[in-house]
Amino acid sequence: MCGISGEARFDGSTPDTDAVIRMSDAMRTRGPDGTGHWTDSWVALGHRRLTIIDLSTAGAQPMVREDLGLALVFNGCIYNYPQLREELRAAGHTFRSTSDTEVIMVAYAQWGEAFVDHLVGMFAIGLVDRTRRRLVLARDRLGVKPLYLTESPGRLRFASTLPALLHGGDVDTAIDPVALHHYLSWHSIVPAPRTVLSGVRKLPPATLRVVEADGRSRDHVYWQPEYARDPAHVGRDARDWQLAVGDALRTAVRRRLVADVPVGVLLSGGLDSSLIVALLAEAGQHHLRTFSIGFDSQGDEAGDEFHYSDQVARAFDTDHRRIRLADDDLLPAVRATVAAMTEPMGSHDVVAFHLLSEQVAKHVKVAQSGQGADEVFAGYGYHQPLMTVPRHGAAEVFASAFFDRDHAELSRVVGPAYANDRDASRELLVAELAAPGAETALDAVLRLDTHRMLPDDPVKRVDSMSMAWGLEVRTPFLDQDLVTLAAACPPEHKVAQGGKGVLKAVAREVLPAEVIDRPKGYFPVPALRTVSGRVRTLVLDALRAPVARERGLFRPEYVEELLADPAAAQAAAGSNKLWQLGLLELWLQTHQR
Repeated sequence: MCGISGEARFDGSTPDTDAVIRMSDAMRTRGPDGTGHWTDSWVALGHRRLTIIDLSTAGAQPMVREDLGLALVFNGCIYNYPQLREELRAAGHTFRSTSDTEVIMVAYAQWGEAFVDHLVGMFAIGLVDRTRRRLVLARDRLGVKPLYLTESPGRLRFASTLPALLHGGDVDTAIDPVALHHYLSWHSIVPAPRTVLSGVRKLPPATLRVVEADGRSRDHVYWQPEYARDPAHVGRDARDWQLAVGDALRTAVRRRLVADVPVGVLLSGGLDSSLIVALLAEAGQHHLRTFSIGFDSQGDEAGDEFHYSDQVARAFDTDHRRIRLADDDLLPAVRATVAAMTEPMGSHDVVAFHLLSEQVAKHVKVAQSGQGADEVFAGYGYHQPLMTVPRHGAAEVFASAFFDRDHAELSRVVGPAYANDRDASRELLVAELAAPGAETALDAVLRLDTHRMLPDDPVKRVDSMSMAWGLEVRTPFLDQDLVTLAAACPPEHKVAQGGKGVLKAVAREVLPAEVIDRPKGYFPVPALRTVSGRVRTLVLDALRAPVARERGLFRPEYVEELLADPAAAQAAAGSNKLWQLGLLELWLQTHQR
């Protein structure tokens, strides 16, 4: 829902409203239903609106309440806003709209900085406290909604996308060598607060930043569940955990129905999205709109999973749409997808999400999706061996399964100007896994997956691609209460049944066994996974372009190695090293200004 932007000045000058307008205009697709701007003596705010809740002009942003001394821009959805509004009314507050936006504002008036503790939802917030002369920035607990920042002497700017900040101008677009190290090591993931550009950072998930009018700021991490056993759960057996997780997931799915427009489901045919459909049907959602996408097969590799998604659609009588696309549709889609990327994303299925979102947005404005279940409930192959290693052995197991390249190979990849003597990715991995608050090796890795990797891979991918078409995607498996419960769940219940055991136990009561016990699948896009045909030509053109040679980001001899040996280009978990390099170059050539 929406795109936000803003500028704060700390040097006595007035905000650059033209820059804020340029940033907002760059996010038109995130908010095609309206636009607004507001300025005070030292802060300016901008907004693009996607109407989901309170479709009237009373819900427009920036929202200003002179009586409260507050102004606000907000991207996301507060699922418990009706309950909060009643609680705040009982405390004596009044409302002028039926929007969740105004509930955030009044919650701040009531609880101050603790307002975020009361919000259940996905959100990125920019709130101006005019009385205290401070700017309050906040991001939701799991980082579902993004918030990018760029600072220079006397000024701070923020926006929902990195390209929007670039449209504002005056951003250091040099490559961050540490971020590049992460990108090339971790399936293109660059964990917060870094981005691949030195001059742009992102507010980490579950973080509240208070910025004073003189430029001083402070951060507060307001949520982090313990990945350890809770004494209150002593005595629970597998069945007890199944019931608890089932109840929490049902609540999460129902919460994400709040809207003044219809809500659909992105149905891949896998366990996670199929379970969402089943629970929505159980909750009384009849003729639910569901959507699946497929591509051309290649050799023995299928390009769709329609067999499974059709089975689920029939079982629950959904209004189902198959979307089948040919390889010829991919090439123009790659360029459009790169243009929509808020950061470089090397996963081959990002193009599939872009194409799927384009079609889904023709029918609904809101859809639920199964992202996050693997990270929260131990669904990846590398989670299994972590049950039998000591805590100090977690880093080696994770790295051997997840890293695309080790530090030694990276020295052969990047040009001399971008070389990093330190193994920055391994150092961050070890520090994260060693931090207190996780009981076992698997607990530590699941915490890393959920709170560091997830926000900057599948979550960012889905938000960027869906919002490029004005489609809001909601993720029940990232419900704060469900994640907290899963963190406390004993690891053996999660790795059972080959992974996601407790979730599969919930599913067995509502889904066909074939959907639950099927081999694990991913968004199949064979032509992109293998970088073949016209896609290969596009990648090579990007890597051999004059601007790429001048940048010198990658060593030409390494690129030629990958071209000579396609098998060597395949990295962990199906990642393609050649696509990863070409995608970064394409992104830089598209966005770097």
